[in-house]
Amino acid sequence: MILNQEKEVVVKDAPPVRFVEVENHNAGMPEWFADRISIDVIHDGAYIPAKFMVDAQGKPVDPDILHKYYVLERDWGANFVAERVASRIGVPGYLTVQTARVLMDFGRFPGSSKDDATHLGRHAINQPYNDWLNFQQKRAVLEEHYDSISDSFDELLQGKILKVAIHTYDQYNESGTERPHVQLVTRMLSYQMEARMPADIFDPIYPDVLADYTVDRVLVSRLSLNLEKEHIAVGNNYPYLLPEGAMEVRHQVWRFFEWLHKRFTLDFPDTSTDPAYKSVWKMLKDTNFRSAESAALRSIVHLYRRAHTNKASLYSRALDAYHHIRCHLDEHPELIQAYRFDPMRCMSLGIEVRKDLLWTFDANGNPLEPRFDQVNRIGDLIGDALIEYITVDRAEMNKNPEALAIHHQKPFDKMS
Repeated sequence: MILNQEKEVVVKDAPPVRFVEVENHNAGMPEWFADRISIDVIHDGAYIPAKFMVDAQGKPVDPDILHKYYVLERDWGANFVAERVASRIGVPGYLTVQTARVLMDFGRFPGSSKDDATHLGRHAINQPYNDWLNFQQKRAVLEEHYDSISDSFDELLQGKILKVAIHTYDQYNESGTERPHVQLVTRMLSYQMEARMPADIFDPIYPDVLADYTVDRVLVSRLSLNLEKEHIAVGNNYPYLLPEGAMEVRHQVWRFFEWLHKRFTLDFPDTSTDPAYKSVWKMLKDTNFRSAESAALRSIVHLYRRAHTNKASLYSRALDAYHHIRCHLDEHPELIQAYRFDPMRCMSLGIEVRKDLLWTFDANGNPLEPRFDQVNRIGDLIGDALIEYITVDRAEMNKNPEALAIHHQKPFDKMS
C-alpha cells in the first residue's frame, strides 16, 4: 500500500479521479458478484492544481490555513481500507478522488457554501476556498473536477448491484464523546427526522418510501455482527446521517429514475424518441443539478414559470409528458414495490472508519504514520462480511442471477 501516504498537500495537476487496480486475494466472493460490486473513496485525495494555490486577487493562499483545513477535511486511511476490501472480495480495483477535499467535496451538491453552513448542509466548495476563489475559479473547479469525477462514476457504476463508499471520521464528537470504531450510513437526515424526502430538492415523483434505506438491512446487520464479534464497535446511522447531497443519495435517486425510464418505455415505446419525454427524463435524472436546461424545465414544471417564446411549444409538450409519467406511477403503485424489493436494485452503503484506527496523529492532529495492522484487520472483516452476505444471507435470491441480466443492460444515458 503506497497510495496516499502524503501528509501534506501535493501541488500538482493530477487527474481528479483515478481507478486503482489491486491484487486479487479473493477469499470467497463469486466472480459474478465481484464484477458487480464497486468500491470508491471520495475524500482521501491530496492534490490541488497550482492554479488554485492563488486567490481571487492572484495572491498565494495562506499555507497555514490551507494545511489546517486539509488535515481536518481529509479521510485519512480511506484508500488503504478500500484497497484491502477490494482485494479481499476479488474486485479489480477501486475508484478514488485525487482532488483534495479542502478544494472540492464531491460528496455534496455543486456550489459554494454559505459562511454559516453546517457540516451536512454545505456545498462542494467550502471554507477556506469559498472565500479565496472568485466566480470564474469556482466554476473551473466544478467543471474540471466535479463533472469529471461524475463522468467516472457513471462508467464505474454501470451494471453494479452494490456501491460501497469508504470514508473515515474523527475519534470524537464535538461534545467530546467518543464515536464508534465504525459507522454504517444508510439513511438521509431529512428522512430520519420527517419520514419523507426533503422538499424542493429531488423531483417529487421519487417515492418517499425509497429513502427508508439505501442498502439491504440484512447486509447492515451482517457487517455489524461480524465487526462487533471482533470487538469493533459499530454505529448504524450514528453519529450522523447522509446529507441530501451525498453521493449515496444522489445515486439512489438517479437509479430509480433510470429503472422507471426503462419500464415506462417498455409500456409506451413511442415516447422513446420524443424530444419532450427525453427532456423530462433528463431533468429527473439530473441529480447533480449541473444542467441549466433541466433547471429551466424544473422551474416551469414546479414553479409555474413562463417559458421563453421560442421554446414554449417544447415546454408545453414536456409538461404533458411529465404529468403522463407521474400519473402512470400513481396509477401503478406496484411499480414502486417492484423496484423497492428488486434483488438487483443497486444498493449504496457508506462505511466510516475512525481515523485514529488507521493513522497515528501527533498532539496537534497532524498525521504521523499509517497503522497497516488495523487497516488489514478491519478491511478483511468488512470484506468477509460482504462475502458472507452474498454467499449465505442472500443465497436464495442468487440461484439464477443471469436470468436477471436485463438489469445490467447499458443505461439510456449517463447520470447527470
